[in-house]
Amino acid sequence: MEDTFSSPAGAALQREAGVPEPLTPLTELGRTYELERVQAFVLEHEAKRVALQFPDELLGDSVAVARTLEEMTGAKIFVLGDTAYGSCCVDVLGAEQAEADALVHFGPACLSPLSGSLPVTHVLGQRPVALERCAEAFRALHPDPAEPVVLLSEPSCAHALEALAALLRAQYEDIVVSHPALPAVAPGWDHPPLERFGRFFPLGPGRQLEDYGAFYVGGSENSDSGGTEMTPDLLQLLLGWTPSRPFSSCLPDSGRAQAEGPRAVRVRARSHYLVERARDAQVVGLLAGAPGGAGHREALGHLRKLVQAAGKRAYVLSLGRPSPAKLANFPEVDVFVLLACPWRTLDRPQSGASRGFFRPMLTPYELEVACNPARGLLGLGPYLTHYSDLLPGSPFHVPVPPPESELWDAPDVSLITGDLRPPQASAPAHASDSLETSALSQRPRLELAESSPAASFLASRTWRGLEPQLGQTAPMRAVAGRRGVPIAYEDEPGS
Repeated sequence: MEDTFSSPAGAALQREAGVPEPLTPLTELGRTYELERVQAFVLEHEAKRVALQFPDELLGDSVAVARTLEEMTGAKIFVLGDTAYGSCCVDVLGAEQAEADALVHFGPACLSPLSGSLPVTHVLGQRPVALERCAEAFRALHPDPAEPVVLLSEPSCAHALEALAALLRAQYEDIVVSHPALPAVAPGWDHPPLERFGRFFPLGPGRQLEDYGAFYVGGSENSDSGGTEMTPDLLQLLLGWTPSRPFSSCLPDSGRAQAEGPRAVRVRARSHYLVERARDAQVVGLLAGAPGGAGHREALGHLRKLVQAAGKRAYVLSLGRPSPAKLANFPEVDVFVLLACPWRTLDRPQSGASRGFFRPMLTPYELEVACNPARGLLGLGPYLTHYSDLLPGSPFHVPVPPPESELWDAPDVSLITGDLRPPQASAPAHASDSLETSALSQRPRLELAESSPAASFLASRTWRGLEPQLGQTAPMRAVAGRRGVPIAYEDEPGS
């Protein structure tokens, strides 16, 4: 029985940590990881200590890449350990703690704005793209030559978009190629490009992104459904793109394409449900998941004020990567909001039972829609995938109404419970100018006790953990306990 469901009891003690096997031949290492470009970057910034950041799937090549770069540059090259948040985000804090002069990020990247002045460059990779097949798929899904379309891709396929556009511009009048929003990149456009979704959009004068449809190249085939797998990058584009404009995706190797309209409707419906859950919630957990991102502290303060203005209680939690086991330690929290890059914020279960999360996980924008009555209903404006779009100075910022505003007095009915929600103006006020997360209340016997949702939740439970029962248990001598591991104690049969 023990061997059927798990490894033997002593296997964990005998296991040796192995080194990942190399993934790329040494002859292909320079081309695959663009080592000449990385060498020029290191020499340009005169960096003496350079940090390399790899995702887990590329760690097998990390030692060979580090040794090769040391020989090419003469700098001290080291590989960062596993980041506590996500491999798509640049670990600026980890590099600065290691006193690095520059950082090179390999693999898929969300390309979120960074805080600090540490020089950073990206190696996104170059995934093969079947240009002719993708062009045929484009013509089948967009037969109108006058239709304006933007070419999008996952980061590793961005190198092929200009070649794909060259095959299509003879037939189509308005094709715009998006570019990854890499730091310190200036292709020399005639007009300043629009930056959204971690990409640059070189639109013409008077044109808006809302006027264009989209054709996305990337992803992989889902073995269960047969369609394109829903990646966080594709999900943020489906949510953020104008619902009235067509959106399609294409696999880069096979050219298999599909219209994404039905899936976009489903993910937007899921977002509507999460907004309703946030409106019903009384306790909101704010998960700090991107401390190295630009505007992270400002966004955290903005969300705290927003939650408290709506008459709810906010807890700020710093847990690294969220997991069901971590979040289960906070049963009093009704919903969680992950303050991180769009990729990790949207990398959440698409159903309540998936991955074991017992409370919904929201994006900052969904919390903003639920708590800010001036924002309007979800779907009336663009879906903002990055938290910086909610802050003052952004063209999408909507100030929170003052407490005396009539917007707080509008009654509302929960679409989940069917109950009438009280106006926000009559909700219990937990907010204060100092943004305290706890308060002191005085009991009739002049005892001071903390008044918080966590304390109230604990008081309502019938079992509150092990109790000391001082003076109620007779003393006894210590005795030998059980030996072994929980899977197989020595006194159990068959151990």
